[in-house]
Order: sequence, then structure tokens, then C-alpha cells
Amino acid sequence: MASSPLPQESMIGELTIRYLDYLRIIKNSSVHTIRNYGIDLRFFETYFKEEKLEIALEEISRKTIRGYLAWLHAQTLNKKTVARRLSSLRSFFKYLQRQKLISHNPVEEIDNPKLDKSLPLSISYEQIQQFFNQPDIETYLGYRDRTMMELFYSSGLRLSELAGLDRQDCDLANLTVKLRGKGKKERIVPITKNAAAWIESYLHHPERHLKTEVHAPQIDEQAIFLNKHGYRLTTRSIDRLFDQHLTQSGLAGKITPHTLRHSIATHWLENGMDLKTIQLLLGHSSPTTTTIYTQVSTKLKKKVYDQAHPRA
Repeated sequence: MASSPLPQESMIGELTIRYLDYLRIIKNSSVHTIRNYGIDLRFFETYFKEEKLEIALEEISRKTIRGYLAWLHAQTLNKKTVARRLSSLRSFFKYLQRQKLISHNPVEEIDNPKLDKSLPLSISYEQIQQFFNQPDIETYLGYRDRTMMELFYSSGLRLSELAGLDRQDCDLANLTVKLRGKGKKERIVPITKNAAAWIESYLHHPERHLKTEVHAPQIDEQAIFLNKHGYRLTTRSIDRLFDQHLTQSGLAGKITPHTLRHSIATHWLENGMDLKTIQLLLGHSSPTTTTIYTQVSTKLKKKVYDQAHPRA
């Protein structure tokens, strides 16, 4: 196999662009995924540049990768970030191998750094209610935010799923919504009557089609949740809105929007929902991801203890 001489960082940069195009066009990866791969692989490119490495693509070895890991650790990155950089590099070299640009994947021979196990945080239902009470529902935009919160808590949606929700995805009569989750996978989840009522009221809010001093009328006719300009809210905007309401509630710094999703799963578990159902509702591809909630809930531990202990 012919070996490509590396004008080292520039060659890696060109191959990275080809790989990101492959992720976007062939694999249909999300914008978020492609952006993260781009960030991770630019570190590898920077390593070659700073270390002035003069080796051919085929000659990148386990020793090269170990040198890169040492360089990453010298940047004082945490273990989780280093593991992600390594995982991205492993996928990148798999792609190069499939393209027959290299004969072996040097990253396959490298173990991931051992990560410290951390359990997701969870907050009480009372704190959730405190969060719900922040938007001013006397205003159109406040009503929108409360509706998003109600649906979010109803079914444990990801923020990206809230943002991507269209009118045609909502079957309010049968209390279900169709979601497009990670990897463009679709799933249908139930919603509560309460959440359906909030959505119905928000869609028929008298100000939705009006121009006011603070917002434009609806322009995007498909999207459920609109920004003040009348277009679909982005995931980033919803994240910012939730952060604002968390700050107002006094919960900022303790939890994030993703923590809220963990809390929802924990509340379901404590109220008797089985893990398989929670896995399906949250769109987890692996049951291992869902099982972690059994370690979070103190209430559940106490319940199991009381049931199992002969002297409890």
C-alpha cells in the first residue's frame, strides 16, 4: 500500500474535512455530532503541528497515539474529555481504514482512560414545581415556556426533540407525540392530559398570530414552539430559556436542563415505572444508560431495603 507523506497537520486537516463530509452525507449525523468530531480531530491536527511530526499516514503507530494522549493530559483536560478525543480518533482511523488509506487502525490497540463513575443529579418534585412557576403565563412568551416545561416533564423529551416538534407530530386526541431523537431515530411517546391541554391552549393562544411590541406573529406554520420572531425555536435557545428560569428559581448552578431529564426518569422509577418502559420513553439505545437511575434514587433504595430486609 502506498504511504502518504504527511505535510502532517495539513494532511490530517484535509482528511478530517473528508471524514466530516462522510458523517454528514452518508451517515446523516446530527450537526451537534459533526461539530464535536471536528473539535476533537482538530486537537490531533494541532498535536502534529506543535510536535513537528514528520511521519507518513501509514506510519502512525500506537507509540504516536500514546504520545498524543500524553500531550492531551498535559493540556490539563479531564479524563472524560480525553476519552472522547480518543474515541473520535478511533472512529476517524476506522474510516481511513475502510477507505484503504491505511492498513491498520493504531487506536484500536489503545485502551480508553478509566473514568470515574459519576451519578446523575436528581431534584425533588417540589423543586420541579418551583422551576415551573417561573414563566409569567399572563404573557404569550411566558405561556410558551410553561408549555415547553409541561411537555418536557410529561415525557422526558430532549431539548432538541422539543425544538424539532411539528404540529403533525402531535396527536393530542390520543395523547401521543412523535419524536425524532438521536441518530434521527423516531419514536412515539405518550403525554399527559395536562401537557396536551397546555399545547392545545398555546397553539390557540390569541397572540400567536398577532404582532405586538415584544413578538412577531407566527411565520413558521409547522413548528410548535416559536421564537419572538415567529420562527422555530432552536435547541440552543430553549437551553438558554431553561437556564434563565433555573436562575430565577434559585436552582441554577445546582442543575442543568439535562439534570431535569434525569430527575424525570428518577420520579418515574420511584412511582413504579419499570426500567424497560423508561428506556423506551427516553429513547436510550442501551439499557445500561437507564439502569443508572436505580443508583440515584434514595427513596427507591429505602423501598427495596424495607421490602427485602427481614427485620426492617
